[in-house]
Amino acid sequence: MVNEQCYFTIKKPTERVLIVKKSKFIVNAIPIDSKDLAEQYIEKIRKKYWDATHNVYAYTIGLKNEIQKFSDDGEPSGTAGKPVLEIIKMNNIKNVLIVVTRYFGGVLLGAAGLIRAYSESADLALKEAGIEKRILCKKYMVTVDYEFLGKL
Repeated sequence: MVNEQCYFTIKKPTERVLIVKKSKFIVNAIPIDSKDLAEQYIEKIRKKYWDATHNVYAYTIGLKNEIQKFSDDGEPSGTAGKPVLEIIKMNNIKNVLIVVTRYFGGVLLGAAGLIRAYSESADLALKEAGIEKRILCKKYMVTVDYEFLGKL
C-alpha cells in the first residue's frame, strides 16, 4: 500500500552494461534527493564517459514527482530520455536518476529499437539496484526530569 507517508526508491547505486546490435549501453541508477545532486552525478558520468556517443538521462524528485527531467542528448527526439523516464514512472520510483551512456556500435537501431534499448537499460538498472519502501516519519527529542521517566 502506498500513501503520502511512504514511497518506493532504489536501495543502492548500480551500474550495468547491455549490448544491443553492437552498441554498448552502460546504465547507472543513483538515488538522489535534489536537482543539484542529480546534475552533479550527470556531469560526473559525462566526464567518466567523455568519449561516449550519448549520455541520456532521466530523473524524478519528490513524492509526487514534483521535479521530472529527461534528455535525449542528441538521440532522435523522444527515443531515449523519455522512455527512461517512463520506466521510472511506470515502476512508481521516486528520487532516482538513471543515466544511460551509449557507445554506437555501427548498426542503426531505428526509433523503435532505440526506445526498446533505452527502456530495457533503465529496467535492468532498477532491477539490479533493488526497490525498497521508505516510510516518512518525524523524529522528536524530549527532555524530561528523571522522576518522570517511568511515566513517559
